[in-house]
Amino acid sequence: MSKLCASFGVTVRQLREAQGWSQEILAEKAQLNRSYVGEVERGKVIPSLITLDKLASALGLKISDLLAQCERHRGQQAVYKLNLASIAC
Repeated sequence: MSKLCASFGVTVRQLREAQGWSQEILAEKAQLNRSYVGEVERGKVIPSLITLDKLASALGLKISDLLAQCERHRGQQAVYKLNLASIAC
């Protein structure tokens, strides 16, 4: 599993949970299969541009905003790892 897919999945899950939605609700709003949404959230699949657009629209975002959230999440993970490494030394 790529770190990008994992970060994207965590981002989608966090945004979905912030709305108070189940995977079923997000899937319905995005016109996707619930099990596919679960695979996206677990970082098991690489969503197409069409899927990115569907997820972003369902979450009330532009594709660029969804990807920016993902980038921020990846940056936060890097800082967290650096902090853990400094603690371990």
